[in-house]
Amino acid sequence: MPYMTIKLVEGRDLETKRRLVAEVTKAVCDSLLITPDHVRIELIELKADLFSISGELVSDTRNKNADGG
Repeated sequence: MPYMTIKLVEGRDLETKRRLVAEVTKAVCDSLLITPDHVRIELIELKADLFSISGELVSDTRNKNADGG
């Protein structure tokens, strides 16, 4: 039984997360030839001010992009 953890930076709506788990479940089922009831997915949301990419906090990057910078 596959168990996956997907980490995401916070801010996505519920419908987006529903679509993600549905598509990942389908891909795993197709690849492993199993049924969806065998697939477990855990979503972990990371706070934007506690996660960085390329040495910058995601919250700072988002603020810079929102300001047009």
